Amino acid sequence: QVQLVESGGGWGQPGGSLRLSCVVSGSISTIRVMGWYRQTPGKRRELVAEVTSSGTTNYADSVKGRFTIARDNAKNTVYLQMNSLKLADTAVYYCNVVTYLWATSYWGQGTQVTVSS
Repeated sequence: QVQLVESGGGWGQPGGSLRLSCVVSGSISTIRVMGWYRQTPGKRRELVAEVTSSGTTNYADSVKGRFTIARDNAKNTVYLQMNSLKLADTAVYYCNVVTYLWATSYWGQGTQVTVSS
């Protein structure tokens, strides 16, 4: 069974930094894209950042210049380095993986990030 386990969430101060990690385990076909999404109560889940198998990255306008997504294929892990945190970054962050085969999508359980002073 494919599993995505996020870690690194918790409390962060405005202007501070956090690093989220997502480890993919189990039998999975070739991955097309790995990404991070976030969601707050009553809001729609939104894409934060993603990285394709070729290394192409895409970021939401709200996090450009502050967040960096990185992929370690050897460790089957994707990271989200979050710098210059803002209160608006508070959300549940979800790891997502999509395969080439059948465009299958997998989701992590989510990790809470709370930014406050």
